[in-house]
Amino acid sequence: MEQILNILPVAVRKVLSEYNLDYMKLQEIRLRVDKPVILIYENEEKQVEAFTVTKEQMRECMEYISNYSLYAFEEEMRQGFITIKGGHRIGLAGKVVQKEGRVQNMRYISFINIRLAHQVMGCADSLMNYLVQNNRIYPTLLISPPRCGKTTMLRDMIRQISNGFSGFRGRTVGVVDERSELGACYMGIPQNDLGLRTDILDCCPKAEGMMMLIRSMAPEVIAVDEIGMAEDIEAMSYARNCGCTMIATAHGNSMDEIKNKPMLGQLVKEHAFGRYVVLGKEGRAGIVRQIMDERGCLLYGKC
Repeated sequence: MEQILNILPVAVRKVLSEYNLDYMKLQEIRLRVDKPVILIYENEEKQVEAFTVTKEQMRECMEYISNYSLYAFEEEMRQGFITIKGGHRIGLAGKVVQKEGRVQNMRYISFINIRLAHQVMGCADSLMNYLVQNNRIYPTLLISPPRCGKTTMLRDMIRQISNGFSGFRGRTVGVVDERSELGACYMGIPQNDLGLRTDILDCCPKAEGMMMLIRSMAPEVIAVDEIGMAEDIEAMSYARNCGCTMIATAHGNSMDEIKNKPMLGQLVKEHAFGRYVVLGKEGRAGIVRQIMDERGCLLYGKC
């Protein structure tokens, strides 16, 4: 709570203090110039009424986020976000400055999305017996619509695979954290617990990162969030041929939807994954609706 309040404009802090918020249930704070503050609270959108964010307050917020040195965060700003202590991710939008066709910097920042980091230890407990057999971890794809907990679930799977548990030896895990959401690294140090045998490439493109990990860190398992691009699929195939077990997530509402996507559908045909886990949101995020094997046969849930 203190980490979040310290980066907000003073006027916004005062307004939010009147709402008696439980910060464990708060997921996002969105600030837009000349618009009201919007909160995502328990997966519901709430507008902070009778309050409009000004340009001066937006500038104040950016000064707090960057500790009065935006220059030090230029590299991260090119990616469109800054990760602060505690693993909270600050998404930014405004006027993009380009040089030779590439994003160089961002100015006149008028839109800020503060995504609060929430690690849910043990949320993957019910899954692990389906994903592990005879001390072997199945290549696994988590399928989920947005805001249904796939990143949170993946994070806990990585932690458990890395640490090991009764009947399962911990593995060396390489994580390509393209958007700083899994490890939530701050100055290179993960703010989330991803296990004692985990190595993280932060803010690195997935395809390039997988190759780098294989060359340098010798992972037994590679974990990535939100695959789907052709280069991701190619890098995953290379990793599989190198003996790495893949754990990944993808956007989707069902197994059928994944099968109909050109790139992901090819992986399904090749039986690239031994387990498919479909998440839903019945009352809360992170609900396991279905678990299937490599041929799509149902192991858990309803058709």
